[in-house]
Amino acid sequence: MTLVSALCAGMLAGCGGGSSASTGSTGDSGSNASGDAYNVTVIVKHTDGHFNKVIAGARAYGSEHDNVNVEIQSPTSATSYDEQVNMIETALGNPGIDAVVIAPQQSTSTATLVDTATKPVVALDTDFTSDKKACFVGTGNEDAALNGGKAVAEACKALGKDKPTAVIIAGVQGDETHEARLRGYRDAIEAAGGQVLEVQYTDTMPDKAAAAMEAVIQKYPNGVDAVLSIADDMALAAAKVIKDSGNTNYADTVLCGFDGNQSAIEAVMDGSLTIDIAQMGYDMGYKAVEAAVTVLEGGSVESFIDSGSKVIDSSNIDEYVSDMKSKGLWE
Repeated sequence: MTLVSALCAGMLAGCGGGSSASTGSTGDSGSNASGDAYNVTVIVKHTDGHFNKVIAGARAYGSEHDNVNVEIQSPTSATSYDEQVNMIETALGNPGIDAVVIAPQQSTSTATLVDTATKPVVALDTDFTSDKKACFVGTGNEDAALNGGKAVAEACKALGKDKPTAVIIAGVQGDETHEARLRGYRDAIEAAGGQVLEVQYTDTMPDKAAAAMEAVIQKYPNGVDAVLSIADDMALAAAKVIKDSGNTNYADTVLCGFDGNQSAIEAVMDGSLTIDIAQMGYDMGYKAVEAAVTVLEGGSVESFIDSGSKVIDSSNIDEYVSDMKSKGLWE
């Protein structure tokens, strides 16, 4: 069974929309000979292509270390705030859990929740400010978006659009990760002499992204040069709206996604998307659990551990797919 197959099997209960998608202990992890196993709970924002890779990496660390148990929990959606708050409170208060890794839906409320934590806490994917936080493991989102935005500007210039006009399809307003990506995109377009015409917040919901793209086409019927999305699902929704609109003025619009999910990479392959910014989600999950265990063992960790990113286009897509296949993350 591939890692993805095992992951999907373990997550069936959560995918059904229950209040908690806890998947229990990971792989073959269990107590070591002395019975001293570390129990690490990883609480993600929700389950999608990116977080599936994060979860796979976290599970892989547990599978490789007999003295580490990894439990995964996921709220029903990216905006199920109360659900995640309850998960965090429960994990922090459970004496059987040794460390908690959190991808916060709301950074401010998460910081408040961990204020009295008596166990190691690691921020995952999205940072938050707290003296109780051991470190943050994630993508350098602003730099990643900046690099992707530069690639978008270059693609526009290759089409003769030296001062590209752009629309940014954002996610949840106030989310630190999404705002960092927005800043990176904006800086890249403006540095290239271009202009960001619109920023549309969509709560990371594809249907809202589709509605936003429809509004953009209505407002700018003569086309825009680039559409940059802060997540793959929104980019794919925008691409479908453009295709279905039949507006030929959008035929050569440069489309950029962010995550590196299989569906988006396949869209780059077939030309539906131009560029995708791939997060190294597997490495992110692996390194987050690794950092938690290091702290439990009395070691020190850097305050920020960058799990990396890569701008994917037609020039390097085969290399990326090969890497995903080698980790069992390509169906």
